[in-house]
Amino acid sequence: MREAIHAFKFGGRRSLAGPLGDLVAGLGLSALPGPAPDLLVPVPLHRRRARERGYNQALLIARRLERAWGIAVRDDLLARQGATAPQADLDAAGRRRNVRGAFAVVNAAAIEGRHLVLVDDVLTTGATAAECARTLARAGASVVGVVAIARTA
Repeated sequence: MREAIHAFKFGGRRSLAGPLGDLVAGLGLSALPGPAPDLLVPVPLHRRRARERGYNQALLIARRLERAWGIAVRDDLLARQGATAPQADLDAAGRRRNVRGAFAVVNAAAIEGRHLVLVDDVLTTGATAAECARTLARAGASVVGVVAIARTA
């Protein structure tokens, strides 16, 4: 699994979005606590990182979940405001500092009162997901959950 995720995230292997996304999708919506979400929101990449990588891996996973679960993906609600250092190089405290204030809501009207699920590839310390969730909650989301294809320690 580790090799597949590294190949997907860093090795340009976009085709792995299908089988990796299917692992999460196969759990079904019943694996999520509470009612079904209104929207799936992929964790955004900074434009430069997206250009370097050629794709946003969280968006590709979200699209797979959209097809399986019938829940719309909105990648136009949350944006990364500036480039941040790669999280892999940082400890937990450094990760939190690195992403503090890194995200902004682009379309608050589409968020207000909605149950959102953030989609990411890997959850390590949860710093990125927590910062995204805080940003979405401040903009009026009623509930913000998180789903990822892997959790690391």
